[in-house]
Formats: sequence, structure tokens, C-alpha cells
Amino acid sequence: MTTTTSSILDAITVPEGHGRPIPDAATRETIGHAPVHGLDDLEAAIAAARESQPAWNALGHAERSRILNAIADDLEANLEELARILSREQGKPLDGPNARFEVGACAVWTRNAANTVLEPEVVFEAGAARSEVHYDALGVVGAIGPWNWPMMITVWQIAPSLRMGNTVVAKPSSFTPLSVLALAEIFNRHLPQGVLTVVSGDREVGAAIAAHRGLDKIMFTGSTEAGRKIVASSAQNLARLTLELGGNDAGIVLPGTDVTGIAENLFWGCFINTGQTCAALKRLYVHDSVYDDVVEALAELARALPMGPGLQDGNVLGPLQNQSQFDIVKDLVDDARARGARIVAGGEPAPELGPLFYKATVVADIEDGARLVDEEQFGPAIPVIRYTDVDDAIRRANASEQGLGASVWSDDLDAAVAVAKLVQAGTVWINQHGTLNPDVPFGGTKQSGYGQEFGVAGLKAVAAPKVISR
Repeated sequence: MTTTTSSILDAITVPEGHGRPIPDAATRETIGHAPVHGLDDLEAAIAAARESQPAWNALGHAERSRILNAIADDLEANLEELARILSREQGKPLDGPNARFEVGACAVWTRNAANTVLEPEVVFEAGAARSEVHYDALGVVGAIGPWNWPMMITVWQIAPSLRMGNTVVAKPSSFTPLSVLALAEIFNRHLPQGVLTVVSGDREVGAAIAAHRGLDKIMFTGSTEAGRKIVASSAQNLARLTLELGGNDAGIVLPGTDVTGIAENLFWGCFINTGQTCAALKRLYVHDSVYDDVVEALAELARALPMGPGLQDGNVLGPLQNQSQFDIVKDLVDDARARGARIVAGGEPAPELGPLFYKATVVADIEDGARLVDEEQFGPAIPVIRYTDVDDAIRRANASEQGLGASVWSDDLDAAVAVAKLVQAGTVWINQHGTLNPDVPFGGTKQSGYGQEFGVAGLKAVAAPKVISR
């Protein structure tokens, strides 16, 4: 086992032989051993959460907000140590919009949950008659998180839930349990016992959370397939659901767009977190007039931006997090090549960097129907599809069953807004993709899930509305 001086990592890992070894995503060396929790541990966590919830709720919004702000301060004070744990386990580099960025975002979203104002809403008033909507705690929230942004997405689930007076039982991905355990270590320095518990278990534990009658709300970020199973399981308890599921986000570059002005934003829309982002740009429709320029601009950045192990200074692209995802990306790019698509950059693994590195890949001269276009690659490969008619591009963008995010790129803002109104997605960005704001609601349409997170909408999503009429 690799030795470490990390006090947080020491606090959350268990001795060798008593837990599951967790590999460094870049080197595959063991960085620690995660506890393996089972159904009995889940029952104990839910029981503790139910017992502690009334007192936590009774503290009131002001005190809970004070505690959450103190947690945000602690996250910032431990940013470097948390980022190093995250970088090793998940694979994203420290530099760029990656590990340090993610831990910083955890503090920002925690603080936002603490400080967002949610007042009772007057919905009817006539003479002495008055009706107000108040928002109460639901009870216990089950939070199931993914491996791609394990800390940040867990904060999206737990911070609003805690602010509204709920207690939380969180289950991290089995690929990235240490990151979430480290996050909870900071939270639990400030929270009463039982208010937040992380259960580091397998799929059996996740399935049990979805169906458990002791939970009042389930929050899940992951694949559409897994989301369907959660919907079916939740019939057992009628828990409220927030589901942020897979995306095959489309981008549309309109004719006459200045490519130099959008190139960098376009690249990071595709390749942030090495493409392992639900709301990353997954397929790009480019008008014939600027097609070659866009392809070459993306390819230049793909060739130039440094990829390598996350702890090495300067790297901004990392490995695929796990073997199964590496295999998916390689298979989809190989299929595109076999169909006659043009590999402009990348298109192959980079074993000299490590076993799970795949070069940033730009694929041109490809059409709808190719697997790389129709399926979510969730990795560093972008198909660029040529079009000549804007209405046709909109139709093709909307043909997907998924509708998490989308983007429109143009120098003509009015034209971009007009197209954005016709694209079917929960969020449509203009001249950017995947940028999130803690005050702005975020959620998907179609097979990309339902429910919204962030800001006032996010607080309401983890609360029980109560109408008081007089």
C-alpha cells in the first residue's frame, strides 16, 4: 500500500484486509482501503438519521445556515488535501477545471445552500382571506452519487437537504468512495451525530436505499438505466425523487460564427473532466461554412493541452476513471473509424501515460446513426457533424431520447436565442456549455431525469410544501 501523510485519508480509510483497496486512477497503485458497508450498516444509518432529524430540524434555518457556512470555511481550509485525494481516486488533475476547482465548488455550493432565502409564498389574498405556501423538512434523504464529480455532486445533494432540516444517508459510487468519505469527514466535524452518514456499499445497498420505507426523498445522479430501476423501486415507499440522469448533449454552431472567439469554450464544453461529465457536449453540429475551421481548432487544442497523472503540475486532462469506461470510449471510436469517419486528433490510447489514458479525440466526417453520435461516450472523444440547414440541425439535435443540456454557438445573439428556444433540453447555453451557477436551477428533460437542483428550486426540491389558508 502506498504510504501517505494525509490526516483526512488516515481518518477515513480502514486497515488493509478490513476493506476494499481503492486504486489511483492514473497509476493503479492502491491509495487506501475503503470500508465495505452492508445492509445492516444501511439500516443503522437510516435509524440514526430518523432519530436525529427532529432535533436537527428544530435548530431552525439560521443555526443550520451558520453550521453550513462553517463547513464551507473548513472545506476551503482543507482544499489542497481534499483535492489530492480526489485527484488520485477519480483521476482528474489538480490543475485546470478539475480537482481544486471541484473542491472549491463544494464550498461555493454549500455556502449557497446556507444563504439562499426561501420565504413563505403568498399565493392568494382577498380581504381577510390569505393562503401561504410554507416549506418544511421532508425527513430523511437518501443520496446516491456518481464517480465523475463525486464530491461536488454529493454536495449538491446533501447541502440543500441539511439546510432544509433533513438528515441524510449518502451512498457514493464504489469507484470513488474515499472522496465522499473525505467530504463527510469535514461535514461531520460540525454536524450532530447521525445527521449525515456515508454508507460505502455496493449495488445491493443502492437498491435497498431506493426501496427503503425509512426514506422520504431519493436523490440520484447516474445513468438513465439505473434511474429507471430507482423509479421502480421507489414505488415501495413513494419517496419523492430527483433524478439527474445521462445526457447526450448536442451543440449547434451557426453559420458565420467567429471560430477563434469560441474555440476554447467549445473545447472545454466537450472535454472538461476528460469528457466524463453528464452535461458535457457529446455531439457537435457545425454549419458547412465554418466546419473545417471548427474541426481544426478543436484538434489543435486536443493535441496541445497536456494530459497525464493528476498530481503532476500542468496537466489538465487525466485518465478515464475505470476500465469499463475506457473500454466504452475505445469501442465507440474504433467503431467510428471502421465506418469511415476521419480521426483528426487522438483516436488511440496513451499507454505511456498509464493504463487508462485515452488521447483527446476529435472525429470528423461522421453522421447520425454512428454509435459515437447516438450513444453517450462519457469520455474524451467528440464527433463533429456537418450540416447545411439550421432547421435540420435542430431536428437532429432533438432526435435523442435524452435532454439534459445543449448549446448554441453564434456571434448573433438573437439568432442563437431563437435556436435555443427550439432545442429540447433542461438547459441550453449560448457560447458556452456545461457552466453551472448555484443560483440557477439545473435539471433534465426526457430520459435525462426530472426535478431541479440549485438555488430556491433546489431547496424546494428537498422540502414538503404546506399550504396554510385562513
